[in-house]
Amino acid sequence: MKAAALYSAAGSLLLTALAAAPAGGTPGTPDTVGAPGAAELRGTAVAVARARAAGIDFGPCAAADVPEAPAGVRCGTVSVPLDYAHPNGKRIRLTVSRAQATHKDPRNSKRRVPRQGALVFNPGGPGASGMYFPLIGTIPAWQRIAAAYDLVGYAPRGVGRSAPLSCEDPKRFFKAPTASPTHPSEAYKRQRIAQAKAYARGCAQRSGSGLRFYNSLNNARDLDVLRAALGEDRLTFMGASYGTYFGALYATMFPSHVRRMVLDSAVNPDPQKIWYRSNLDQSVAFEERWADFRDWIARRDDVYRLGATPARVQRSYDTARERLAGKAAGGTVGPGQLQNVFLAAGYYDDFWPSRAAALSAYLHGDPKPLVRLATPSPESAAEAENGSAVYTAVECNDAPWPTDWAVWDRDNTRLARVAPFETWDNAWMNLPCAYWPAPRQRPLDVRTGLGELPPVLVLAAERDAAAPYQGALEMNRRLAGSVLVTERDAGTHGVGGGPNRCVNGYLEAYLLEGRVPARHASCAPRPEPVASGGPAEKGVRRDALKGKADRR
Repeated sequence: MKAAALYSAAGSLLLTALAAAPAGGTPGTPDTVGAPGAAELRGTAVAVARARAAGIDFGPCAAADVPEAPAGVRCGTVSVPLDYAHPNGKRIRLTVSRAQATHKDPRNSKRRVPRQGALVFNPGGPGASGMYFPLIGTIPAWQRIAAAYDLVGYAPRGVGRSAPLSCEDPKRFFKAPTASPTHPSEAYKRQRIAQAKAYARGCAQRSGSGLRFYNSLNNARDLDVLRAALGEDRLTFMGASYGTYFGALYATMFPSHVRRMVLDSAVNPDPQKIWYRSNLDQSVAFEERWADFRDWIARRDDVYRLGATPARVQRSYDTARERLAGKAAGGTVGPGQLQNVFLAAGYYDDFWPSRAAALSAYLHGDPKPLVRLATPSPESAAEAENGSAVYTAVECNDAPWPTDWAVWDRDNTRLARVAPFETWDNAWMNLPCAYWPAPRQRPLDVRTGLGELPPVLVLAAERDAAAPYQGALEMNRRLAGSVLVTERDAGTHGVGGGPNRCVNGYLEAYLLEGRVPARHASCAPRPEPVASGGPAEKGVRRDALKGKADRR
C-alpha cells in the first residue's frame, strides 16, 4: 500500500476523539513542578564556564564505551550538575567520543578541507547512546561531512557509564517467552498494572533521590555544557528521533548558541503531546507501517508464501502468534518475542526481508531463523535494561501523565479496535508513568521567533511510524525559519546519511555550506527492500529503537 496520508481515516477520527482525554495532573497539583526559573539559568551559566575552562581530556576509549575503537576515535568525560539549580552540588560525568575532522575531500584527494568545528550527534531514545557516532565517518555518505567536522558522540545522563540509571536487575530483564495480546483480558490487564507499579517502585529504589533530574530540560542543558567543553562558541548539532525534541528545547532555551541544527525524524514538540498523546499517535502510525509491510510481503508471495494479499499475510502472522502461544519456538520465542522482532521492522524497512523470511520458515516447519532473530540475548540484557530505565525516567519526568487507570483503559481499548498491532504493547511500556514516584514537569513550549535562530533543517519520512510525519510539520511550524525536507512515501526512521542521495544532498549543502532550500523540499523514496532470506542488519546504525521492544 502506498499513500501519502499517514493516518487511516478511522485512526484519524479516533485520535480526534481522544484529544479531549486528560493527560494527567494539571499545573499546580502535587505531582507537577513549575517551569524552570532563574536558578537553573544561573546554574547552567556556572556549569558552562567551568566546562569551557576544563575542556575534555581525550584519550583511548574504554571497552565499555566504544569496543575495539580505532585509533582515530578518542574518548573523555565532561562534568555536569545533577541539579542545575545547585551547580556546586553533586556532579555527574558524561562520556564523550570524538573523531577529529579528516580534512580529506573524498572527491578530490589533493584538496584539504578546512575544519568547521564539532558536529555533536544524539540518536534518540530516550536511552540511546551516541558513543558510536564517530565511527560513521568511514561510510561513504558521511565522508564529506567527516572531512569538515569533528564527529562527536556522547552518552546522555543515565546512559551507559554516564551516571547510569537502573530500574530492575538486568538478570531478570528479559522474560521469554511472553504473551502479547492485542485485546487483553481483564486478568491480563491487572497483571500488567501490578508489573508497572513494581517497575516504577524499582526505578525509585535503584536510582535514588536524583531520579527526578533525568529529564529533557537537563539533557538540553547538558548539551550546552558539552558545547562549551568542546571549545565551541556555537553548537552544530544533529539529533534523530527523541534527539530532535531536546534539540528543539535547546533551540528554544539557547537560540543564540546555535550555529547549525539538523532535526532528523522530528517528534511532535507540542506540549499537549508530551508524552501520553504522542504515544497514541505513534500506535496509529505503526498500524499504517505494518500495513505497508504486509503489502510488500503480499507482492512477493512467490518468495515468502505468506499470502498474496495483505489480509492473507495478516492471517499468516496471526497463525504464527497462535502457534507460539501454544508452544514457544526454541523454548524462548512466544507471541511477545514475535511482536518485538516485527516491531523493529516498523522502524527500518531494511529489516523486512529477514523478518518475512523468518516468519515464512516458521510457518513452513523451520523455526530456526525466527529463533535466531527473536530470542533475547543475555549479553545485551544490561544495556537493554539501562536503556529502558532511561526511557521511562525521562518520559515520566517530562510531563504529567494520566494517573487513573480508567483513562488508559478507555483510550487504548478504543485505539486497539483500529490499530491493534502496537497499541497495547505501547501502553504497557509507558504505564509505569501512571505510578511514577518523582514530581512531573510541565513541558516547555517549544517556539522561536523569526530571526532568533539560524535556519534549522528538519528531515522526515512521510510514513515514519516512530515519529509520525505530523510531528515534523509541527516542529517546522514552531521553529520560525526552519525548512522541511520530506522523503515521500517512505517510512524508515532516520533519513539523513542513508541511501537517499537527494536527502543527503540537502544535508551536505546545509552542514558544509549553510544552505537550505528556498522552500520546503521533497525527495522521491529510497528503493524498496529486495526480497531475500538473509539478514540485512549490518553496519553502523545512527538511530536506536525507542526501546519498547525490550521490556515486557
